[in-house]
Amino acid sequence: MTWRGSTDAKDRIFASLPYLLPLIYGLQFGVYLLRQFPFLGFIYLPLQPLLAIYYGIPFAGIVIFFILFLAVVRNESISHFIRFNTMQAILLDIFLILCSLVLNYLVSPLGLVLITQTLYNVVFLGMLAACFYSIVQSLLGRYAEIPTISEAVYAQVR
Repeated sequence: MTWRGSTDAKDRIFASLPYLLPLIYGLQFGVYLLRQFPFLGFIYLPLQPLLAIYYGIPFAGIVIFFILFLAVVRNESISHFIRFNTMQAILLDIFLILCSLVLNYLVSPLGLVLITQTLYNVVFLGMLAACFYSIVQSLLGRYAEIPTISEAVYAQVR
């Protein structure tokens, strides 16, 4: 659904790159699942250099967040397709941060290990599905419509 104009290969690639941010941040939710099924770790094998940078530099996540928001989303000289996908990736990352806060400070202290592991697995698999869907749609030149998140993105990106 590229109703805002046509997209070229460069726009498609740049539109799919911001989804690496929620993929990297969401790795913390996959601890239990990756421990049970180590072969799923191959998904993150190409991202090892980025993971080293992201977790090696203090405050890298917040710096990347502000750079993407201020330099890409608010820059109207960049195509709407790239700005839309960047804002959607940022909102996915914010959702993961909120899930992290809820799970770490409300659910984990209760001592319900099975429920905690299940919620972590659900968040991890949902994040993987949303990111891979969005990356594929971006590479195809289509807007990735994730129900509630895309509506919020359209409200933010003019």
